[in-house]
Amino acid sequence: MNRPNITRRHFFEDCAVGTGKIALASLLAESAYGAEKSPNLASATHFQPKAKAVIHLFMAGAPSQLEMFDHKPMLTKYEGKPLPPSVIGGQRYAFIRPDAAVLGPRYQFAKHGQCGAELSEVLPHLATVVDDISIIKSCRTTQFNHAPAQIFMNTGFSQPGRPSMGSWITYGLGAETRDLPSFVVMSTGSGISGGAACWSSGFLPSVYSGTRFRNTGDPILNVSTPPEIKTGTQRDTIELINAMNDRRLKLDGDGETATRIANYEMAYRLQSSAPELMDLTKEDEATLKMYGCDPKVPSFARACLLARRMVERGVRFINIYNEGWDAHSDVAGNVKKNCSATDQASAALIKDLKQRGLLDSTLVVWGGEFGRTPMVEASVSLGRSMGRDHHPQAFSMWMAGGGIKGGVTLGATDDMGFNIVENEVRVPDLQATILHCLGIDHERLTFRNAGLDFKLTGVEPCKVVKEILA
Repeated sequence: MNRPNITRRHFFEDCAVGTGKIALASLLAESAYGAEKSPNLASATHFQPKAKAVIHLFMAGAPSQLEMFDHKPMLTKYEGKPLPPSVIGGQRYAFIRPDAAVLGPRYQFAKHGQCGAELSEVLPHLATVVDDISIIKSCRTTQFNHAPAQIFMNTGFSQPGRPSMGSWITYGLGAETRDLPSFVVMSTGSGISGGAACWSSGFLPSVYSGTRFRNTGDPILNVSTPPEIKTGTQRDTIELINAMNDRRLKLDGDGETATRIANYEMAYRLQSSAPELMDLTKEDEATLKMYGCDPKVPSFARACLLARRMVERGVRFINIYNEGWDAHSDVAGNVKKNCSATDQASAALIKDLKQRGLLDSTLVVWGGEFGRTPMVEASVSLGRSMGRDHHPQAFSMWMAGGGIKGGVTLGATDDMGFNIVENEVRVPDLQATILHCLGIDHERLTFRNAGLDFKLTGVEPCKVVKEILA
């Protein structure tokens, strides 16, 4: 009879002996949220990593690559005419017909840096760090609606219920800080279509879920101690609650009880660590100016600066969701507005990490869930004009920092920007590459659930994008 591979995690999960359950609680509380990595957890990497932290700048709504990264002069020549049927094939669209007219690029492009990468005029700040980033023009996804595409990019599956990248990474590597969550989520808008499924731990223990930080007030609700509660009283209360939870853990062995214990302890430590983290008054004026950040005003710039501070304090994975890129109408205005809000801070993050010696160990990922069509979207009934529809066949992203080669442009699309003609990079390939930079083999990072060994990159073959690796 074949026996499944049993890891220490499975032993502690399945063991009915009370000491095993106590050990699990200790491992969760001390390693999942601890400063020192326990040798009893799978915190060692599969091979030597280049990065130890990730900052994922997620542009929710799908930026138009044709106005930013993928210059297609041929679209100007054919503007107002439909694309040939041979180009479109059987492609479906969310809001337009396949015979919609071509829309030319709305902005001028120029080459920048020693690498000569071509960028739009709406990205003047990114142009100053283009030699530090790798631009991928040949990304492709299988999803063409926002919610499933966002969930797919973040979890490797198009439906809610799977662990997110941040959860997989903190599960595999453990934590480097005992005073802050290992996986932090920030949002600079009203919310994203994929919702909390994008940072959920799915079927992993909930200790690996992303912790949402708010834009104003306490970063986490109720983290501040009410003025009438004394420190000693609060400490005594937490110790009593933890003793009761520990008793329950010994009785039923539920790992979620161990998570609850760890969360109470983390919440107590956050009362001092979170205010210190969020206090940007200690940043010098030159740094604030570089980001374009007003410490008192919620913004993408403020979130990027906080992300750098989190990396300094040992946070493992940081998601920053910037909503509003869904350009069904006025794609030129949409891109200009969003680039005005994000370009300076994105470039400043690269510069800031580099000057502090953190870029080599921090992987920065920028991109959305899919791209925009070469054809125009216009609808009198919906009040739309001069926009672009959803386009999963080809879009652009960039990566920088830990393990990534700077000054690289990878992939190409056809003259119309419709289909990929060189170096296709699919979503699982991107995920495998992110894990690789952290020293993780995507084939070996698994979790058994419902009798199956799941992994972030799914069951279909995928590859690490070696062309952009340093």
